[in-house]
Amino acid sequence: MQWAWIVLVILSLLGAVFVAKAVVAPVAFSLFLIAMIWPLQSRLQARVPRLIALAISILVLVVAFSAFASLVVWAFGRVGRWIIFNLNQFQALYNQMTLWLENHGIVMASLWADHFNARWIVSFLQTLTGQVNTTLSFWLVVLVYVILGLLEVEGTARKIRSLPSPRAARILLAGSAETAFKIRRYMIVRTQMSVLTGALVWAFAMLFGLPLAEEWGVIAFTLNYIPFIGPFIATLFPTLLAMVQFETWQAVIVLFACLNVIQFVVGSYIEPRLSGSVLAMSPFVVLFSIFLWTFLWGLPGTFIGLPITIAILTFCAQDPATRWLAVQFGPPDEADLPAPARSEG
Repeated sequence: MQWAWIVLVILSLLGAVFVAKAVVAPVAFSLFLIAMIWPLQSRLQARVPRLIALAISILVLVVAFSAFASLVVWAFGRVGRWIIFNLNQFQALYNQMTLWLENHGIVMASLWADHFNARWIVSFLQTLTGQVNTTLSFWLVVLVYVILGLLEVEGTARKIRSLPSPRAARILLAGSAETAFKIRRYMIVRTQMSVLTGALVWAFAMLFGLPLAEEWGVIAFTLNYIPFIGPFIATLFPTLLAMVQFETWQAVIVLFACLNVIQFVVGSYIEPRLSGSVLAMSPFVVLFSIFLWTFLWGLPGTFIGLPITIAILTFCAQDPATRWLAVQFGPPDEADLPAPARSEG
């Protein structure tokens, strides 16, 4: 009966998070960004007035995100223009595939006529425009939360220390500090691996003679911030381009295989050794958290899902009553188990 109540509470919380996406998602992203930018804010305000330190921190944050967004727009825009310019080649490839499928009893012409017509294209462009406007509004709200949050970090910490329950205060303070450290470590390692992946994809595309080599490197760099799903998409896009660029299927298969080898070596061999036990987590939990939060929040959930899971397991590890959850959903090796709860003082 107790487990039934626990499941009911979890499902109720997830339902509330889903319904209140417009309110909760910006708060989650703002807490993520505050964890990232707080060390800079703390060092700056020790030397200059707090408002000046806040202005510098926000400027650094805006510049970093603007540069990242510009890279994404540049790379995907160049690829999109290349596809439009070579649309006839894609049409010819589609005709070949349709003919081959029809010879094997699979009819594709009706599917293309029903779903890929002028009305569908107009609807897609309208949806894309609406999504851009929604994204800009979303990040504006997040920025406001970040500014207010950076001003209240120290005051919130003092309020937590004054709680009547020392146990609750210890869990909140230790869990928050440990979560912020792990998120920063996660982003540092993820950025290093994204740069390495982008450089390797660019170099391989250059050697292979694939058009838009720089753009594929940038796309691999940006999509690598989304575990599992991002790297797969980063290998799928250039493979589709190679299907119209090269004459043989063998070349396309070799390209796809080599890109996946790059992603596998970086993601499964190099990255775990750099991150160590700080971010150790069951691969099943990583994948499940990505799909769960993508279902709840869409594309923003794809990115923020893993940091949210890191935070949940970190807080669970701070108290003996819930540490078993961190152990069960942690790494399979005992040496990588989460650290036990820290005592005060």
